[in-house]
Amino acid sequence: MGKHNVRPDIDAAAEKFAPSIGSRREIEQLPSVLWEGETVDMLASGTYGGGGGLVALTNLRLVFFKHGIMSQKLEDFPLGNISSVQWSAGLLMGTLSVFASGNRADIKQVPKPHGEALSGRLRMLIATAQAPTAPAAPALAAAPTGVQDVASRLATLDQLRAAGAITDAEYQERRAAILASI
Repeated sequence: MGKHNVRPDIDAAAEKFAPSIGSRREIEQLPSVLWEGETVDMLASGTYGGGGGLVALTNLRLVFFKHGIMSQKLEDFPLGNISSVQWSAGLLMGTLSVFASGNRADIKQVPKPHGEALSGRLRMLIATAQAPTAPAAPALAAAPTGVQDVASRLATLDQLRAAGAITDAEYQERRAAILASI
């Protein structure tokens, strides 16, 4: 898929996962539904609630966005509310089932390679968010909350790189952004 020149994170996700050609309008309008500081990691196309649209995994939530001429639809699932993810696929397409806040949402007609990658990344994010942590070392226990947050963000970033969920370039870019936020 060609370059959209929307935003660097959205362009990179669009090139990496090549959503369907019909998703161009959604990709171009995606910045209007993103929160401040929210970055896009992955994109895929799919259908939800009877309409085709764009599935975007950001650093904060999973978003289904349809921007049609006559109507728009936005459904989002904050990552902290997602308890589990299920992926089922046929030969070419599959269904991504998201369990959040006691509800189930089925995003259908997701291309198989994109759905597999998306569900894998979501599972990793859920696991790292819910993983039990070891007791804090005395030096870390006395650290201010901001330092603990930076340390946990860096640890999560290390886990994502070790699992192959992000590239070395993405790792370096996000690490620099985390350290710059101090």
